[in-house]
Amino acid sequence: MKKVAEAALDTSTEERIKEAARKVFMQKGYAATRVRDIAEEAGINIALLNYYFRSKEKLFDLVMLEKVQQFAGELRQIMLDEATSLREKVERIAAFYVDLLLAQPELPLFIFSELRTNPEKLVGTLGAKKVVMQSRFAEQLRETLGDNHSHTNPFQLIISLLGMAVFPFIARPMLQIVGEQNDAMFAAMMQERKHLLPQWFDAMLKSS
Repeated sequence: MKKVAEAALDTSTEERIKEAARKVFMQKGYAATRVRDIAEEAGINIALLNYYFRSKEKLFDLVMLEKVQQFAGELRQIMLDEATSLREKVERIAAFYVDLLLAQPELPLFIFSELRTNPEKLVGTLGAKKVVMQSRFAEQLRETLGDNHSHTNPFQLIISLLGMAVFPFIARPMLQIVGEQNDAMFAAMMQERKHLLPQWFDAMLKSS
């Protein structure tokens, strides 16, 4: 009975530390975060935090991997899917990013700011080259472009699609000021974007 209680306590403490690390890293980034900041957020001392996770870097790797999987894991599944058409993939990508980033608006800035620091590590973790350039999505793009493939690199279209899906959330504070939008108005505009993105992507394909 005592061992069960100790195991539950260990799990609870570990999760509390991870939750504190998520919050602090998302607010401050890796470089500006101190181990003391995480310990204070978790309501524990530094020695106990070190007992569970040894270092700030190890904690950050856990948080970053989790956030990158949220940001790109579903994208990977969509792009590798053999059963869906190119248009269906575009629709799913648009819907996925709108829903995810409305729920977690701080996510893209966190990922991209840290991605600049260590791009090779994150690209390798995700297997991004395979997802982007060797996926079924890329094959379908090449098939659709046909002879135009020699003039239009499919990578250009992939970059444009992801940029149109993610950029509004990176620039959200500025866009809301310029457009005189509150949060509800911005969310409504992003929901509309779910339907517009596939149409714009079709137009890019036709002009390529």
